[in-house]
Amino acid sequence: MSDLDQTDRRILRELDSDARMPVAMIAQRLGLARGTVQARLDKLDAAGALRLASTRITPQALGRPVAASVQVELDQHSIAEAIAALADIPEVLECFAPAGDTDLLLRVVARDPDDLYRVSEEIRLCPGIRRTSTSLFLRTVIPYRVTGLLAEG
Repeated sequence: MSDLDQTDRRILRELDSDARMPVAMIAQRLGLARGTVQARLDKLDAAGALRLASTRITPQALGRPVAASVQVELDQHSIAEAIAALADIPEVLECFAPAGDTDLLLRVVARDPDDLYRVSEEIRLCPGIRRTSTSLFLRTVIPYRVTGLLAEG
């Protein structure tokens, strides 16, 4: 959804500053009717513009401080089976289909390096996966953010 107007952006900026802010407070802060804010949020949610609330929870809080990316090479005839199997692995937080030599790119988490090995093996043994390559994230230097994008427009 790229056709956000200034009112949508103002509402999203408020949510970006405090994702738990009640609709009534957003309306009050922006000088809008509560129904207007709720309708806009419902529209944004239906359009897929809002992430799930569970994305606010850090993997570290769930005992998974180790993060990594896993590049996956697939058997091109088994893409759907591989993706279905990967979706069943709780430690796979995201799966992307990038352009280039990599078929899939995963963001995974684990308890420790030994657990990362277990997760990597579970991924490698999924149907349709030919090869994997894992890169450990040492530190987050720029966390996920959209604040700058909300300022555009």
